Amino acid sequence: MSSLEVAVDGRPLGRRAQQTRRQLLDATRALLELHGVRDLRVVEIARKVGTSPATFYQYFRDVEDAVLVLAAEAGSELDPLTQLLEASWTGRAGIDAARALFDGFVDYWDRHRAVLRVRNLAAQEGDERFRDVRNRTLSAITDRLEAKLAESQAAGRVASELTPYAAAAALVSMMERMAAYHFDLEPRGITRPDIVETVARIIHQTVTGRRV
Repeated sequence: MSSLEVAVDGRPLGRRAQQTRRQLLDATRALLELHGVRDLRVVEIARKVGTSPATFYQYFRDVEDAVLVLAAEAGSELDPLTQLLEASWTGRAGIDAARALFDGFVDYWDRHRAVLRVRNLAAQEGDERFRDVRNRTLSAITDRLEAKLAESQAAGRVASELTPYAAAAALVSMMERMAAYHFDLEPRGITRPDIVETVARIIHQTVTGRRV
Protein backbone atom coordinates (compact mmCIF):
# COMPACT_ATOMS: atom_id res chain seq x y z
CA MET A 1 0.00 0.00 0.00
CA SER A 2 1.33 3.42 -0.92
CA SER A 3 2.22 5.83 1.87
CA LEU A 4 -0.38 8.10 0.27
CA GLU A 5 -3.10 5.51 0.89
CA VAL A 6 -3.19 5.78 4.67
CA ALA A 7 -5.25 7.80 7.11
CA VAL A 8 -3.88 11.03 8.53
CA ASP A 9 -2.80 9.16 11.66
CA GLY A 10 -0.88 6.61 9.57
CA ARG A 11 -3.36 3.75 9.81
CA PRO A 12 -3.61 1.57 6.68
CA LEU A 13 -6.91 1.85 4.86
CA GLY A 14 -9.30 -0.99 4.20
CA ARG A 15 -11.13 -1.39 0.91
CA ARG A 16 -14.14 0.69 1.91
CA ALA A 17 -11.94 3.44 3.33
CA GLN A 18 -9.89 3.49 0.13
CA GLN A 19 -13.10 3.92 -1.87
CA THR A 20 -14.19 6.81 0.32
CA ARG A 21 -10.79 8.44 0.00
CA ARG A 22 -10.96 8.05 -3.79
CA GLN A 23 -14.41 9.63 -3.87
CA LEU A 24 -13.13 12.59 -1.85
CA LEU A 25 -10.21 13.05 -4.24
CA ASP A 26 -12.46 12.86 -7.29
CA ALA A 27 -14.84 15.39 -5.73
CA THR A 28 -11.92 17.71 -4.98
CA ARG A 29 -10.77 17.49 -8.59
CA ALA A 30 -14.25 18.21 -9.93
CA LEU A 31 -14.83 21.18 -7.62
CA LEU A 32 -11.44 22.67 -8.47
CA GLU A 33 -12.78 23.14 -11.98
CA LEU A 34 -15.39 25.50 -10.52
CA HIS A 35 -13.50 27.12 -7.63
CA GLY A 36 -9.98 28.27 -6.91
CA VAL A 37 -8.31 26.28 -4.16
CA ARG A 38 -8.64 29.22 -1.76
CA ASP A 39 -12.42 29.27 -2.27
CA LEU A 40 -12.90 25.53 -2.00
CA ARG A 41 -14.17 24.35 1.39
CA VAL A 42 -14.00 20.92 2.97
CA VAL A 43 -17.75 21.02 3.62
CA GLU A 44 -18.38 21.35 -0.14
CA ILE A 45 -16.19 18.36 -0.92
CA ALA A 46 -17.83 16.27 1.79
CA ARG A 47 -21.31 17.28 0.65
CA LYS A 48 -20.56 16.24 -2.94
CA VAL A 49 -19.58 12.77 -1.72
CA GLY A 50 -22.48 12.57 0.73
CA THR A 51 -20.35 12.40 3.84
CA SER A 52 -19.22 14.73 6.63
CA PRO A 53 -16.23 17.08 6.98
CA ALA A 54 -15.06 14.86 9.84
CA THR A 55 -14.68 12.01 7.36
CA PHE A 56 -12.59 14.21 5.04
CA TYR A 57 -10.21 14.98 7.90
CA GLN A 58 -9.61 11.29 8.47
CA TYR A 59 -7.77 11.20 5.15
CA PHE A 60 -6.47 14.74 4.52
CA ARG A 61 -5.29 17.57 6.73
CA ASP A 62 -6.88 20.22 4.52
CA VAL A 63 -7.94 20.90 0.93
CA GLU A 64 -4.37 21.56 -0.19
CA ASP A 65 -3.33 18.18 1.19
CA ALA A 66 -5.90 16.50 -1.08
CA VAL A 67 -4.76 18.58 -4.06
CA LEU A 68 -1.16 17.56 -3.33
CA VAL A 69 -2.18 13.90 -3.65
CA LEU A 70 -3.95 14.65 -6.94
CA ALA A 71 -0.84 16.44 -8.24
CA ALA A 72 1.35 13.47 -7.37
CA GLU A 73 -1.08 11.09 -9.08
CA ALA A 74 -1.16 13.24 -12.20
CA GLY A 75 2.62 13.16 -12.40
CA SER A 76 2.66 9.40 -12.89
CA GLU A 77 0.79 9.84 -16.18
CA LEU A 78 3.88 11.36 -17.78
CA ASP A 79 5.73 8.02 -17.71
CA PRO A 80 4.67 6.97 -21.25
CA LEU A 81 5.87 10.30 -22.64
CA THR A 82 9.36 9.84 -21.21
CA GLN A 83 9.72 6.73 -23.37
CA LEU A 84 9.68 9.00 -26.42
CA LEU A 85 12.97 10.45 -25.19
CA GLU A 86 14.72 7.10 -24.93
CA ALA A 87 15.06 6.41 -28.66
CA SER A 88 17.27 8.19 -31.18
CA TRP A 89 15.92 11.49 -32.47
CA THR A 90 17.70 11.37 -35.79
CA GLY A 91 15.82 11.89 -39.03
CA ARG A 92 12.06 11.92 -39.45
CA ALA A 93 11.55 9.66 -36.42
CA GLY A 94 13.03 12.38 -34.23
CA ILE A 95 10.59 15.11 -35.20
CA ASP A 96 7.74 12.59 -34.95
CA ALA A 97 8.83 11.77 -31.39
CA ALA A 98 9.09 15.46 -30.47
CA ARG A 99 5.62 16.05 -31.89
CA ALA A 100 4.17 13.10 -29.95
CA LEU A 101 5.93 14.30 -26.81
CA PHE A 102 4.38 17.74 -26.84
CA ASP A 103 0.99 16.61 -28.12
CA GLY A 104 0.82 14.13 -25.26
CA PHE A 105 1.95 16.82 -22.83
CA VAL A 106 -0.92 19.07 -23.94
CA ASP A 107 -3.36 16.19 -23.42
CA TYR A 108 -1.92 15.70 -19.94
CA TRP A 109 -2.42 19.38 -19.12
CA ASP A 110 -5.95 19.39 -20.50
CA ARG A 111 -6.87 16.41 -18.28
CA HIS A 112 -5.41 17.92 -15.10
CA ARG A 113 -5.51 21.66 -15.77
CA ALA A 114 -7.10 22.74 -12.47
CA VAL A 115 -4.81 20.57 -10.34
CA LEU A 116 -1.66 21.54 -12.21
CA ARG A 117 -2.44 25.25 -12.00
CA VAL A 118 -2.87 24.96 -8.23
CA ARG A 119 0.36 22.95 -8.03
CA ASN A 120 2.35 25.52 -9.99
CA LEU A 121 0.89 28.53 -8.18
CA ALA A 122 1.61 26.99 -4.78
CA ALA A 123 5.14 26.10 -5.90
CA GLN A 124 5.76 29.66 -7.13
CA GLU A 125 4.50 31.00 -3.82
CA GLY A 126 7.11 28.95 -1.99
CA ASP A 127 5.21 25.87 -0.82
CA GLU A 128 7.97 23.25 -0.69
CA ARG A 129 5.51 20.35 -0.86
CA PHE A 130 4.12 21.46 -4.21
CA ARG A 131 7.55 22.50 -5.47
CA ASP A 132 8.90 19.03 -4.73
CA VAL A 133 6.01 17.36 -6.57
CA ARG A 134 6.38 19.66 -9.56
CA ASN A 135 10.16 19.19 -9.77
CA ARG A 136 9.93 15.45 -9.30
CA THR A 137 7.24 15.16 -11.97
CA LEU A 138 9.01 17.25 -14.60
CA SER A 139 12.53 15.98 -13.89
CA ALA A 140 11.78 12.77 -15.79
CA ILE A 141 11.45 14.84 -18.98
CA THR A 142 14.06 17.46 -18.10
CA ASP A 143 16.77 14.90 -17.31
CA ARG A 144 16.22 13.02 -20.56
CA LEU A 145 16.25 16.20 -22.62
CA GLU A 146 19.48 17.17 -20.87
CA ALA A 147 21.04 13.83 -21.83
CA LYS A 148 20.03 14.25 -25.48
CA LEU A 149 21.37 17.81 -25.53
CA ALA A 150 24.67 16.69 -24.03
CA GLU A 151 24.93 13.94 -26.64
CA SER A 152 24.33 16.41 -29.47
CA GLN A 153 26.80 18.84 -27.95
CA ALA A 154 29.48 16.16 -27.72
CA ALA A 155 28.89 15.38 -31.40
CA GLY A 156 29.41 19.04 -32.28
CA ARG A 157 25.83 19.64 -33.39
CA VAL A 158 24.93 22.00 -30.52
CA ALA A 159 26.92 25.07 -29.48
CA SER A 160 29.41 24.45 -26.68
CA GLU A 161 28.24 27.63 -24.93
CA LEU A 162 24.86 26.03 -24.24
CA THR A 163 24.39 24.46 -20.79
CA PRO A 164 22.41 21.25 -21.38
CA TYR A 165 20.42 21.26 -18.15
CA ALA A 166 19.54 24.95 -18.39
CA ALA A 167 18.40 24.45 -21.98
CA ALA A 168 16.36 21.37 -21.02
CA ALA A 169 14.71 23.26 -18.17
CA ALA A 170 13.88 26.14 -20.53
CA LEU A 171 12.27 23.72 -22.99
CA VAL A 172 10.14 22.12 -20.29
CA SER A 173 9.08 25.55 -19.04
CA MET A 174 8.03 26.43 -22.57
CA MET A 175 6.09 23.18 -22.84
CA GLU A 176 4.24 23.93 -19.61
CA ARG A 177 3.44 27.49 -20.58
CA MET A 178 2.17 26.59 -24.04
CA ALA A 179 0.18 23.60 -22.78
CA ALA A 180 -1.39 25.66 -20.00
CA TYR A 181 -2.49 28.52 -22.25
CA HIS A 182 -2.93 27.00 -25.69
CA PHE A 183 -6.67 27.81 -25.64
CA ASP A 184 -5.83 31.50 -25.26
CA LEU A 185 -4.18 31.49 -28.69
CA GLU A 186 -7.22 30.19 -30.54
CA PRO A 187 -8.89 33.63 -30.85
CA ARG A 188 -5.81 34.66 -32.84
CA GLY A 189 -6.49 31.88 -35.34
CA ILE A 190 -3.71 29.65 -34.00
CA THR A 191 -4.91 26.06 -33.77
CA ARG A 192 -3.68 23.30 -31.52
CA PRO A 193 -1.96 21.53 -34.46
CA ASP A 194 -0.17 24.82 -35.23
CA ILE A 195 1.07 25.04 -31.64
CA VAL A 196 2.10 21.38 -31.46
CA GLU A 197 4.05 21.57 -34.71
CA THR A 198 5.80 24.81 -33.74
CA VAL A 199 6.77 23.74 -30.23
CA ALA A 200 7.84 20.27 -31.42
CA ARG A 201 10.19 21.80 -33.98
CA ILE A 202 11.68 24.17 -31.40
CA ILE A 203 12.29 21.24 -29.07
CA HIS A 204 13.72 19.01 -31.80
CA GLN A 205 16.02 21.62 -33.29
CA THR A 206 17.29 22.73 -29.88
CA VAL A 207 17.97 19.16 -28.76
CA THR A 208 19.51 17.81 -31.96
CA GLY A 209 20.92 20.91 -33.62
CA ARG A 210 19.24 19.77 -36.81
CA ARG A 211 16.40 20.99 -39.00
CA VAL A 212 14.03 18.47 -40.53
